[in-house]
Parts: sequence; structure tokens; C-alpha cells
Amino acid sequence: MKSASIFNDVIGPVMRGPSSSHCAAALRIGRLARDLMGGQFDEVLIEFDRKGSLPTTHDSQGSDMGLFGGLMGWDATDERLPGSAQALRDLGVQIRIETVDVGDPHPNTYRLTLRRGQTRHFMRAISTGGGMIEVLEVDGFSVSMFGDCFETLLWVNSRGSELAQELARLVPVDAILVHEGRGEQLVEVKAGEFVSEQAIAKLKEVFAVRDVKRLSPVLPVLSHRDARVPFTTCAEMLAYDAGRNLPLWKLAVEYEMARGGLTEAEVIAKTVDIVRILRRSIAHGIVGTNYDDRLLGYQCGRFNDLMQAGRLLNGGALNRIILYVTALMEVKSSMGVIVAAPTAGACAALPGAVIAVAEEMGHGELEMAKALLAAGVIGVFIATRWTFAAEVGGCQAECGSAGCMAAAALADMAGGTLVQSVSAASLALQSMLGLICDPIAKRVEAPCLGKNVMAASNALACANMALAGYDPLIPLDEVIEAARRVGGQMPRELRCTALGGLSITPSSQAIERRLAVKRAAACDRQCGCD
Repeated sequence: MKSASIFNDVIGPVMRGPSSSHCAAALRIGRLARDLMGGQFDEVLIEFDRKGSLPTTHDSQGSDMGLFGGLMGWDATDERLPGSAQALRDLGVQIRIETVDVGDPHPNTYRLTLRRGQTRHFMRAISTGGGMIEVLEVDGFSVSMFGDCFETLLWVNSRGSELAQELARLVPVDAILVHEGRGEQLVEVKAGEFVSEQAIAKLKEVFAVRDVKRLSPVLPVLSHRDARVPFTTCAEMLAYDAGRNLPLWKLAVEYEMARGGLTEAEVIAKTVDIVRILRRSIAHGIVGTNYDDRLLGYQCGRFNDLMQAGRLLNGGALNRIILYVTALMEVKSSMGVIVAAPTAGACAALPGAVIAVAEEMGHGELEMAKALLAAGVIGVFIATRWTFAAEVGGCQAECGSAGCMAAAALADMAGGTLVQSVSAASLALQSMLGLICDPIAKRVEAPCLGKNVMAASNALACANMALAGYDPLIPLDEVIEAARRVGGQMPRELRCTALGGLSITPSSQAIERRLAVKRAAACDRQCGCD
């Protein structure tokens, strides 16, 4: 099983778009599909299972934008992403999106068929939450690809096992898998670099290699064969600490050093870079954002003015938290650059709380980075045993997880013990079990803003409770497991399908109709059609 990485699975990706499960993950899937075609295709068929989440949300939550951007070969921060569909069509690519009855078990399943002339490839992949993906099928072969290594694929009619043995002698690899299909085999090579042209040429002298494709990694931290993480659960982390009472951020660094083959300085530098991105985004949000196709406009500027004038209720650090959370959410909704931490829908609770409280305490970017790392290792436990995808677990998986992580980060930043930091995380997640995902007008804006504010406020309260010695009663691992079970018991309609809760109120549906008319009018103006 692939080990979670703080930078892959928890604090990231750095991206544009309303949803990491939809936009960033779809972009990564699109990038891999593009590589599967060698960048050459003129037809794309996208199929979504009727009972999944995507038939009702793929347009409004950014799946189309991300997928087409990936097929264009763009990065998740590319400012051209909102126009990716038109960019693809301008290249002459025909796009079809269909809803089908195929019984895909995962709600975020993408079925892609790409063609150019007689060349055709099929890919089935899922978005697993927070921008993470898994490719499950290529051309009828069952595979498991996470985008965390260099993948070289070789199609052969026979003798795949012999080819794999010869290849292992020629080049260093992490894994070679031989997949059986109807009348042919797919040899999959996972490594820290692609199999060279020279090695491929030697193989072709002996074996009938029909085709070769190279799929580049789409994650920032690559997996490697010798990676051995020191722990994967909170209980294991406490045992690993063995009474040393290391701060949570330090244990996070040790975990990520083992997971990614990084030095401590590299782990901290990566996190400081993320802090700087977040602070720029907050400043951008406070100054003001503009975007036509969204529910809520620029609101945090008024909040800031009233806060500075002393005309709000005295909330102390909480008011700064609300300001920063709102600023980040507004940047997200205006297609600005944000960090999914752990998701785009829940991108503001953790960084808003950490940066606001750090500034209140007079801390700089290094302390902010350490707090994010502390949050990150708590997120590893969630990613390993559960999910960040609202489509699977409801908003308790997104804002609930963000609040859980933020509480641990704040307790750690305040100088709390390891036990206190973990207790804060447990208290925070306990109080957010059962939170549903019901986006108004199918947009990741509201009630998402309020839920991010609630998660950050809850984090502050639970951190202080833990620092004061409040007993969480239930260990964090057990709370994560309880959240997983609750997610499985939730009706599908309450898990990011826009089929329940506030999503189906008359006001929500009226807003959706108004936005649809506005978008159609904007499209008419842009393309000049009647």
C-alpha cells in the first residue's frame, strides 16, 4: 500500500479551482491520459456513472475545467484553466460527455476514451480526495497508478514475464508488473525515471513490443521502493515517540523525511514556501477579488474595515481567523491560487487559523510552517485510514478533517505537549462527526464558507481545551474510524451530490437557474452566437 505524504495527500496541491476532488484531481487524470496518447488525440469521450457524484457536479465544481486543462498539459495553477474547454476545442478536439449505467463503486470515477485515427486508448480513474487519484484500468488491464512515479508501459503479445526479467537486469526499477489481457500483456514499469530508449531498443531485439508509452508523475513527492515510514496511526506515533515528548511538528518532519527521502531542511523549506503562498493569497483576498461566475462577492474587505474600527464584537484572535478564512475562500472562488489543505473546499480553515493565531502570537513564517507540518501528520492518519473526499464521507471528511488538523497545529504552536496536541485533534473531530456536504447551487462556496469558519473556530476552542487538560475520552484513531463508519452510513444525497440538504431548497435552485442564465449570456457574448 502506498504511504501517504504530507505534501502529496494533505498539504497540497497548490492549485486554482473550486474543488480539489474535482478540479485538481481531474487535471492530474487528464495529464496521465494525455501521456497515454503521447499528447496526440482529436476525440475525447468522458463517461460518468449515473449513480456517482459527477453527473450533477462535473461542470459546476470544476471537473471539466481541470480535466480539459490536464489534457492540454497545463499545471494546476495555470491562469488559463477557466478557458480549458475552449482551448481544447480550438485545437480541433471533439469532446463528448455522457452519463452511463456501469455501476462504478467509487462516486468520483472518470472513464476516458481518447482517439486519433486508428489509435485508441481507454483509462478509468478515480479521484480519492484532496487532489489525489488512482488509475484503475488502462485498455482493459487492471492497474493501480497514483501518479507518484515514472511509469513506462509496454504492450506485448506474449512473454511479458520474460521481458520483465530482462528489463530488471538492464535498468534499476522500483517495480515491474505484468498485467494479463485478452490476447496480449501490459508490462508496467514503476521507477524513478523512464526506461531509456536504449533499453527499449535492446528489448525490441528479443521481444515483440507493440507499443510503448511513458506517463510522467503528477505528484510533488515521488514514491520509492525503499521508503519505510515510521508510523501510520496516532497510536504508532505515540509508541515511536517513546516518551520523548517530541513536538508534533518534529515527528511530522521525521515522517516526511522517511516517506520522501528528504532532509529536514528540505521538508521545512517546502512548508515555508507553502506558507508564503498562503499569505499572498490572504493578502490578495483582503484587497479584493473579482469573478463573475460565483455565488458570493467580495465580503472580507468590509469585515476587515469593521474589525479595524472596533465595530465588531470582541472575538480576539477569532476575528482575525474569520477574516483570513473568508479571504482564502474568496480567492478560491475567484479562481485565484490556493493550497488544498487538505482540500480546496476546506482550504481555508487550517491555514486561516494557523496564520491568524501565529500573527496574534507574534510568530513568523517558520513557526507557521512548523504548525502546518504538525497538522500534516494528523492528516496522514486520516488519509491512510479514511478519506478527504466529501463524495465518500460528507463534509466531515473535509472541514471536519481540516478542523481536526488545525486544532493539533494550534496546540503544538502554543507549546502544548504531544498528548495535548493529539487530544486537541480528537476533540475537534468528535464535534464535527456527521457534517454533510450540500453545496448551494452546486457551487463550492456556501455553506462551505460557514463550515470553514466553524472548523477554524472549533479548532481554536479545542486547542485551548486540550491545553487546559480537557479529556477527549476517545483516542484519535478511534475517532477517525468512527468518522469513516458515519460516512458509510450517510445517504448518498448528503455526500456532495447536490441532491440533499441546502442544495435542494427553493432558494438554492433559484440561484442555480440565475447563474445558468448568466453563464449562457456570457458565453453568447464571448463566442458571438445567437
